[in-house]
Amino acid sequence: MSYEPVENQELAVNLEGVCKYFQIYEKPHHRLLQGIYRGRKQFFKEFKALDDITFQIRKGETVGIIGRNGAGKSTLLQIICGTMSQSAGKVEVNGRIAALLELGSGFNPEFTGRENVYMNGTILGLSREELDARFDKIAAFADIGEFIDQPVKSYSSGMYVRLGFAVIAHVDADILVIDEALAVGDAYFTQKCMRFLRQFMKKGTLLFVSHDNSAVTNLCQNAVWLHQGQVKIAADAKTVCERYFEGLYSENQHVEQNTESDEKAAIDKTSSKVKFENEYVDGRLAYLNSTQYRNDLKIFQFDPDGDSFGAGGAEIQGVSLCNMQGDKLSWIVGGEMVSLVVNAIARERMKSPIVGFFVKDRLGQNLFGDNTFITGAPDLLAEDHFSARFTFRMPLLPLGDYSITISVANGTQTDHVQHIWIHDALVFRSEASSTVHGLVGVPMQSIKVLKTNSKKHSDR
Repeated sequence: MSYEPVENQELAVNLEGVCKYFQIYEKPHHRLLQGIYRGRKQFFKEFKALDDITFQIRKGETVGIIGRNGAGKSTLLQIICGTMSQSAGKVEVNGRIAALLELGSGFNPEFTGRENVYMNGTILGLSREELDARFDKIAAFADIGEFIDQPVKSYSSGMYVRLGFAVIAHVDADILVIDEALAVGDAYFTQKCMRFLRQFMKKGTLLFVSHDNSAVTNLCQNAVWLHQGQVKIAADAKTVCERYFEGLYSENQHVEQNTESDEKAAIDKTSSKVKFENEYVDGRLAYLNSTQYRNDLKIFQFDPDGDSFGAGGAEIQGVSLCNMQGDKLSWIVGGEMVSLVVNAIARERMKSPIVGFFVKDRLGQNLFGDNTFITGAPDLLAEDHFSARFTFRMPLLPLGDYSITISVANGTQTDHVQHIWIHDALVFRSEASSTVHGLVGVPMQSIKVLKTNSKKHSDR
């Protein structure tokens, strides 16, 4: 993505100084008075929904738009789609654009699903003959059965999304705009939509709005953070999502802590004791670790100066992966037991601090993680040193770079102050990998193929 003027590049979307102002009237009759006075007197307050939005999106890019409610995301998308006009600035869109914006937008509630398919398809540039040829595929994708011939006003929110997505998936759009709508779909349909989007991303341009940072980092190459109608940051998706996450925490640090948490008191801490005597071991590892399929993981040193944020009530002084004897490791093998050790110092009094971690892939997706809230921690005075140890079996990881994010907070799971959060505190690389099906591979206790004869054969 480029946010400077680009020469000799084909652009799908070009925004230059885009602004959108709304007139807010305190009382209904003020709107009438405004018309009578014809601008000689102002009876409204002007609200800037968008202020000087400038960026370009090249053809074939996938761009995430993130921001809090009221940041201007939906307004921006409506302007790009042409359903709303800007107050100032220039908007250029190159190609057929299809959008799934607010739930049910573009549907006539009195029309049936079938009638709305034809109406929406026509608006998006398809002929009657093209819609006739594609209708069966659209209906099959939506999978709403006989409701296709019922008025859409009788539809559930999930059915609205199914039909709306089915239409935009079959209109041969060059640019797709998806605005949070998939959040109301069921898991099966959401996965179907994600498969379609991944195929579309190979040839088309996608604008994807979501509050789910993982979805943005997973799908998008780049992202834009909108804040109060302005572009706060525009960069690669991982960087933008991390900055957005930091911003959310910084805005909520003033929240009062719940130091007497009933949630915590109800937990039996003795249940968290870990035992390894009878733990299974993947029987294939001994063989795999003697071949080229061994999952070698190279560990780099802790970076205390990495990107971080927090209230400053704690300082992380060391992060390492260790073996069961407590030795720091620079190289481990997937499937082995390891301990993640975090050493820190309190800079102020803290009641039962929470130490947590996430293991992330190169896109910033959270693969797994945990924290000490359930097991508890001792109360700390200022300048007390403390450490946390998480012991687990390292999953098998595909080739690539990974990182471990570390945090220290104070409070409860849902109501806490983030004292220190270090992005990519510890980086490691999977140099060689066993066959991994998915984001991570879990060592199997057993994998067998057994021959079972049918009753007919066994009776012979």
